[in-house]
Amino acid sequence: MRKFEDLRVWQDARVFVVEIYSLTRDLKDWEFKDQLQRAAVSIMNNIAEGSDAGGDGIFVRYLHISLGSCSEVKSMLYLCEDLHYCSPERANELRIKLKQISSSVNKLINYLKTE
Repeated sequence: MRKFEDLRVWQDARVFVVEIYSLTRDLKDWEFKDQLQRAAVSIMNNIAEGSDAGGDGIFVRYLHISLGSCSEVKSMLYLCEDLHYCSPERANELRIKLKQISSSVNKLINYLKTE
């Protein structure tokens, strides 16, 4: 039995969510803010849900959903930059962190498929 709290990828996703909330704290575009925050939270929550869902096959499905949320956040970070809600440098920093999280999720998927 695995605890999602022990998974480094979940820990990294949790830190990333805090960074997204910090980035959007004063943003007045409520719909954009809500969508970006929900997509970021979805990354960590799908890792957690999948971990406790029952088996490796189900976990892998949740991890794929988490990857989809990573792509959504990545896309929204480009829009965040285009709309001047954040600097290009900050958006790029967050995309780099997101790429690391996505890579970790993919590695976990591959591990679970070979286990």
